[in-house]
Amino acid sequence: MDLKKRRKILEKKKTIHDLIKRASSIDDPLSPFDSFRRYRRNDLSLYLESGRGDRLSSSVKQYIRNLLKTNMEGFYGSDWPIQAKVKRKEMSSADAHYIFVRELRFGKAYETSTRRACMEECNQIAGFVHYRFTLEEEIPVLYVYEIQLESWVQGKGLGEFLMQLIELIASKNRMSAIVLTVLTFNAFAMTFYMSKLGYRISSISPSKANLPTFSAKYEILCKTFDSEAKFVLEVCPFAAPPLTFMTKLLIKYNILVLLLLFILVLY
Repeated sequence: MDLKKRRKILEKKKTIHDLIKRASSIDDPLSPFDSFRRYRRNDLSLYLESGRGDRLSSSVKQYIRNLLKTNMEGFYGSDWPIQAKVKRKEMSSADAHYIFVRELRFGKAYETSTRRACMEECNQIAGFVHYRFTLEEEIPVLYVYEIQLESWVQGKGLGEFLMQLIELIASKNRMSAIVLTVLTFNAFAMTFYMSKLGYRISSISPSKANLPTFSAKYEILCKTFDSEAKFVLEVCPFAAPPLTFMTKLLIKYNILVLLLLFILVLY
């Protein structure tokens, strides 16, 4: 590799690193999207606010643990205790950004109140999104770690609304894609992301390994915003294509021929 090309690669890496660092340092990524702070549809009156993992109160941490257990323990089964420990560690990371959903009790305008007043006007949290700005295959992405909602706000368009907001935050901070993980046996979530929101199974997802005996418990989904991200995270340029029926048949035939030749040599 010549010096000029190497310098160009290093400059690109630095630019991406600075991009991630700048996005991660923003205290309130919701500030450019004030119109998205309110959700008043389908008999819901909700307010959204930002949070950081290293600034969560003990009561909020406990709420997050409880909601995760309620929504996810059934999916993980006997693996839940291990997963719960992992999620507790992820929850408080300095890299963790949150969108908290609160029920607006009195309907006073946020613009005329302080954050403390809003906390007094809003009852306990009704759900949250945990996301981070990070790198996947050297591509800057917004990674959605969790989107968890209370049962009484589910099925009312809030999940789609939050994911639209996530797309805006990703675009505003010049991320090239949104990435998230879904358990394969969570059929509702798979349908929601792929059929309704247009996400695709990423080239970095376990199922793309094309190993005959591999059984993935989760899929990594993505939505890309530029050609480079699409090529790396969707097209899967380094993976071998799935074997066709005829290819498999030829492989079996060649194996049989080799076995026969081996037997003939022995005799």
